[in-house]
Amino acid sequence: MSTIPFLQAVNATAAFVAGLLFMRFWRDSRDSLFAFFGGAFWLFSLSWTLLALINPDAETQPYIYAIRLVAFGLLIVG
Repeated sequence: MSTIPFLQAVNATAAFVAGLLFMRFWRDSRDSLFAFFGGAFWLFSLSWTLLALINPDAETQPYIYAIRLVAFGLLIVG
């Protein structure tokens, strides 16, 4: 077993937890910046989870790029 899927799972978990924290801050303050950041981190978590489950070396697949593009768009909008 390679360490790449393990590290991608660690990244996915960290991004999901960061998204939870941003959503908690959004709930307390109702500032849209926190909602955008929380959604972006959840999308990053989704992309890393898909990579770990499907093919760890398939970062060039268009659906992974599309998920990341939307996540970076949320960061820019926020």
